Amino acid sequence: MSEAIKGPLLGAAAGVATYLALQKSKVLGKGKGPSEVSYKAPQYFVENKYPAKEHNRVVKSKMAERDTPVGFVLAGNVVEPVKYCDGQKPFRQERYFYYLSGCDIPGSVIFFDGAQERLVLFIPDVDEESVVWSGLPATPKECMERYDVDDVMYVSELPKMLERDASGLELFTTDFDVLGCVIGDQRGRIAAGSNEFFDAMDEARLIKDEYEIETLRHISKMTDYCHYSVMSALPIEQNELQLEAEFRYHSHRQGAKGSGYDPICGSGSACGTLHYVTNNQELAGKDSVLVDAGCEWRNYTSDVTRCFPLTGRFTREHRAVYDAVLDMQTQTMALMSPGASWEELHLLSHRVLIKHLLKMGVLRAGHTEEQLLESRVSCGFYPHGLGHLLGLDVHDVGGHANYEDTDPLFKNLRLRRTLQTGMVVTNEPGCYFNEHLLDEFVRPFPERAQLVDFTVVERYMRVGGVRIEDDVLITKEGHENLTGITSNPEEIEQIVANGSA
Repeated sequence: MSEAIKGPLLGAAAGVATYLALQKSKVLGKGKGPSEVSYKAPQYFVENKYPAKEHNRVVKSKMAERDTPVGFVLAGNVVEPVKYCDGQKPFRQERYFYYLSGCDIPGSVIFFDGAQERLVLFIPDVDEESVVWSGLPATPKECMERYDVDDVMYVSELPKMLERDASGLELFTTDFDVLGCVIGDQRGRIAAGSNEFFDAMDEARLIKDEYEIETLRHISKMTDYCHYSVMSALPIEQNELQLEAEFRYHSHRQGAKGSGYDPICGSGSACGTLHYVTNNQELAGKDSVLVDAGCEWRNYTSDVTRCFPLTGRFTREHRAVYDAVLDMQTQTMALMSPGASWEELHLLSHRVLIKHLLKMGVLRAGHTEEQLLESRVSCGFYPHGLGHLLGLDVHDVGGHANYEDTDPLFKNLRLRRTLQTGMVVTNEPGCYFNEHLLDEFVRPFPERAQLVDFTVVERYMRVGGVRIEDDVLITKEGHENLTGITSNPEEIEQIVANGSA
C-alpha cells in the first residue's frame, strides 16, 4: 500500500465517523427530502453563455507547438431517419462538437481559426419545405445572441470561407462522416482522426470549468429529486418499468428531456446484473431494488445509484451487503483529493470489501486479507472499477483505461490516473451475488473457489447486489460531493416508509 493511502488510513476512524455524520444530516434532516427543481434554467445560465471559444483555446494549448497555426473544422450530428418508415431517431449531438461549439442544432459546423482565435458557426440553410411542417429554424442573428461565437453563416458558405480564410492553417477534424458532405473540394486540406487532436480534446474535457461545474451541480439537484421520488412512490409501483417511468417523469418535469444512459431499474436478483436494462419484471415477492439513473441537461449528465428495500425495512442479508458497500464508498470518499491515485483508491475499496465478506462468512477464514486480495477472489463480487470520469458523456473521456490489462482487478478500471482539481468522477463501489460473475471470476480458478463458502453465498442471491454511486467534484481543498440524496440506510428506510404511510 502506498504512503498516500497508508498514512491517512492510520487515523481514518475519526474522519470516517465525521463523514458519516455529515452524510446522515445532509439531505433529510427532520424527514424532509430534496425539493423539485424548476424547469426554468437558473439565473447563472441566463447571464452566461457556454464558453465555446475558451474551450477551443484550451484544446489549441494542449497541442504541440508548430510553425503553422492550427484550425479546427467539426460537424455536429444530423437527424437520422428510422429505417423503412418516416420516423426519426432521437437526436443526440456529437459531444466533441458540442464541447467546441455549445450548439445543439443538427447539421451545424464550426470553424476555429487558431491564429486569430476566431470561432464561426455554420447553421443549415433554410429548407422551405421543412418550414411548412416544423416552423422556422433559428436565424443567424438569434444564434449570435445564443452562442459564444464571432460570426454565424449558413453551411453553404463553408467551402468558400475555408478557401479564403484557412489557407495558412493546419486544419484538424474528428471525421468526415457529416463534414465530408458540406466542405466541397476542401477535404484534402483537413486531417481527420489525428491522435494528437483527440488527445488534446480529451485533456481539455478532463478538467471542468465554472460553467460545466454549475451545469453538473444543477443536474445533480434534479437527479436527487428523481431518486427521492422513486423511493417515495413504491406503493403505486408494481413493475420495474414503472420505477423507470417515475424517474423519467420527474426528470422531464424539471426540464431534463433525456437521460445520459438507459436507466437501470432492477429488483431482487436482477440487482446483481451490472448493466441490467430489461426493466420489465414484477416487484412482488422481492426484497431489494437498485436504481442507477441520471438526468441529462444541455448534453451533460449525472450518474447516481441508490438501493433500497421494497418493504421499507432492509432484510438482514440486504443490510449486510449495503453496509459493506457504504463502508467502501465512505473510506474511499474521505481520501478523494488532488494527487490521490485512483488505482490506490480502487485497491482500498477491495480491501474494505474483503473485510466485510469475511465478516459475512462469504469468504472462508484462514487466510490473511492481503492473501485474499492477491488471489483476486473479490473480483467475483466486485468486477468493475471504483468509478469513472463524468461530464458530456456518462463515461467521460480522458481516463487512460487499459482494457488489455490481464489483471482482473484493474482491467475494467475506466480511470487510471491521479486526481486533479476540476475533475468530476463517480464513486460507485458495489457488491454483487451473480452466478455469471462467479462463473467468470471464481469457479474456473480452484485457488479462488476454495476461498468461498458457496452455501453462504446462496443466502445472498436473493439480494442480487448493492451499488452506491455519487458524483464527486475534485477541489483544491479535497472534494465536493455533488450528489445530495441520502445514502444513509435508516433514512432510506424512512423515505420508503413515509411513502407507504
